[in-house]
Amino acid sequence: MQNQQPVDLEAIAWSAMEHYGFIPAFPPSVLREVNSLAADTLPAISSDRRDLRSLLWSSIDNYDSRDLDQIEVCAGGPGGEIRVRVAIADVDAYVPKGSRTDRHAAHNGTSVYTGVTTFPMLPDRLSAGITSLLPGREHMAVVIEYAVLPDGSVRPGEIYRAIVTNRAKLVYEEVGDWLEGIGPVPRAIRETPGLREQVLFQDEAAVRMKKRRTEQGALALETIEAEPVVADGRVMGLVVQQQNRARCLIEEFMIAANGTVTAFLGDAGLPMIHRVVRTPKNWEGIVREAAERGAVLPAEPNAEALTRFLIRQKAADPDRFPDLSLTVVKLMGAGEYVAFRPGDIPVGHFALAVTDYTHGTAPNRRYVDLIIQRLLKSVIAGDECPYTCEELDDLAVRLTDRDKASQKVERFARKAAAAVMLRDRIGDTFEAFVTGASEKGTYVRLIDPPAEGKVVLGDQGLRVGRRVRVRLLATDPYKGFIDFERIG
Repeated sequence: MQNQQPVDLEAIAWSAMEHYGFIPAFPPSVLREVNSLAADTLPAISSDRRDLRSLLWSSIDNYDSRDLDQIEVCAGGPGGEIRVRVAIADVDAYVPKGSRTDRHAAHNGTSVYTGVTTFPMLPDRLSAGITSLLPGREHMAVVIEYAVLPDGSVRPGEIYRAIVTNRAKLVYEEVGDWLEGIGPVPRAIRETPGLREQVLFQDEAAVRMKKRRTEQGALALETIEAEPVVADGRVMGLVVQQQNRARCLIEEFMIAANGTVTAFLGDAGLPMIHRVVRTPKNWEGIVREAAERGAVLPAEPNAEALTRFLIRQKAADPDRFPDLSLTVVKLMGAGEYVAFRPGDIPVGHFALAVTDYTHGTAPNRRYVDLIIQRLLKSVIAGDECPYTCEELDDLAVRLTDRDKASQKVERFARKAAAAVMLRDRIGDTFEAFVTGASEKGTYVRLIDPPAEGKVVLGDQGLRVGRRVRVRLLATDPYKGFIDFERIG
């Protein structure tokens, strides 16, 4: 097996992008337009653009992230409330609607992260430079304010434009280990006066909000997302991104910020795009999974009952909880974008236990967030709505399709990398869980390494969530195939 030809994973990722309708390279016209932008030009502070550079802003993201969309800061308020400000990069200031860069971003709809290579929605000069909220320079931003009350409920506040400065780029793993008491204070926090107390304050706000949402039925899911680790074209392994307290902090802050955005646009009477997760498409399957673990769920979908079941299962069997989470996610169905007009009844987001929700906090990475930013800025400036309802209808459908397509590209690239890593292990046996079972086939995820593939022999009677033993039959990185035979 030592004489196998090397596999060009980057070429596979590019091919997958084209197959699913993306344009993986930026056209010369887009690059010329972006390269003509002045990077250091900031407007003067004015009545509609506040100066918030003195605040102790910071970001928490992956260690290698350069496309930073948001930074956060907290302050105390009356009656024990915590005032949160989330600053979102003002991407629209450099990518006006209808520009060449905007049209390209609208076509792709999202950045795609394959683990092998990244296909950004916007050129690096923008998303990793001019419009990224990296430390070291001043930035234009749209600031979202809300108050976290002692009981964890959120009171939406103002939204306005400002100039901000990020004081520290923090990393999920380092901050999470510190907050959980298993790691030292991160260097950036230790060396930035006041930042230790600031991040602890943010954590307190996030803990309040998470407790409140959990009580209201937000699903406590922890799915496994295995990313390939590639060095010099070789797959070194698959790494699972672990949920931790720092990731929960940012998740809670963004959920509250997006809820504040929908309230702000709703009060202004503007149409928008909601991010929704409908009532689970296979609630019966979720009920059956609970019954197999000795629990009884209502016959009709009930988020609070499901959350209580998930919390009990995590405490009783933490090692297998991610697999149960994956099963529940598969049975629930995918999220989607839906155009929302004033007066419509919102669909809601079943998994988050929120009624009015959108995506507006990552305009460097997702096109729908750029749309939402333009809607916000039109309200702030008192301008006409920049989109018609018909435009938003078309965009919601288009961006749902691009969201699903990006997941297919990322999944294909992960399977290609896993196929490369496993090609020397043909004939080996593995423990696995069934992650998909339909007329298209039966799919499993190995426990170690966490690679996914198809059961091509012996799949009769298998269903989602079942633990099985399989033998590796074949791999094909270029087709994204990893084929197994069920044993026993």
